[in-house]
Amino acid sequence: MRPSIKTEAARWAQVALFCAAPLLVSAAAWAQTSPAYPAKPIRLIVPFTAGGPTDILARVIGQKLNETFGPQVIVDNRPGANGNIGTELVAKSPPDGYTLLLASAGILTVNPSLHSRLPFDVTRDLAPVTLATSITNVLVVHPALPAKSVQDFIRLAQSRPGQLSYASAGTGSASHLAMELLKSTARVDILHVPYKGATPGITDLMGGHVQVMLIGLPGALPPVSAGRLKALAVSSLRRSPAVPELPTIAESGLPGFEVINWLGVLAPAGTPRDIITRLHQEIVKGLQQPDTREKLVSQGFETMGGAPEQFAAYLKSETAKWAKVVKASGVKAD
Repeated sequence: MRPSIKTEAARWAQVALFCAAPLLVSAAAWAQTSPAYPAKPIRLIVPFTAGGPTDILARVIGQKLNETFGPQVIVDNRPGANGNIGTELVAKSPPDGYTLLLASAGILTVNPSLHSRLPFDVTRDLAPVTLATSITNVLVVHPALPAKSVQDFIRLAQSRPGQLSYASAGTGSASHLAMELLKSTARVDILHVPYKGATPGITDLMGGHVQVMLIGLPGALPPVSAGRLKALAVSSLRRSPAVPELPTIAESGLPGFEVINWLGVLAPAGTPRDIITRLHQEIVKGLQQPDTREKLVSQGFETMGGAPEQFAAYLKSETAKWAKVVKASGVKAD
């Protein structure tokens, strides 16, 4: 079973719950929130290098929270170990609302199956705040590669088995598993070169050290616009409004192919409920503002939202789904 290939309706049926969730917080809940919060700077931990999709969204969230809280939110990049270093830092931080995590689907739902001994447990050690955005991916290649379409690329890879290489944000990352799915679906042999985050992989791709990468659209748009990378297709089932001229991989010869990432905000387990509630409301309210939403869509994000309880249920179902994918792929990070 490969849950990454589905009809779009089935894929998003559960996620749609988040978008419909009420954003109102009762006066009683507000009254219970400490009037002093935040009384000191809040660290928003990004477990990847600067410049990637997670970092881009973190800075938008930080800006929106600063509009409410004052200049109190600091984005802190803590990359390494496929996101586990930054995630562990948050999981072991005091549950006081002053250390938050912006994490990807890979960290929260794939890593538990990839690593036999994680220094944290997502369910036990982290408290969901909100599912912030979804992100489509884009297949990008070095401009010198003689491929103008997905089919061109597949034919080229088939003619050079084991000679082309692809970059990923790390072993077991979303970009790694997405390319492995593409390899198996297209029946091509391409060498995997893992990096510590998407940004160094993109840098080496632009330098011609690797030939291809399947990455989040927000991180791909700037180098594609500058002509330093060539985009072939997006990995969603529908074309992205940010780049409507790009076909989908599914319509380019691999029917049903779909890989979508998402990003969510979490706090250490035990964080007071009133703080979780306030953070949830302020983050969702900021991301749903028309100007912010339009800016994010243009960068490849789709804003979501929803109650912490719904995010928790979604994490549980996604973890079970990706456990099957990891088992079938045979990929292990340790």
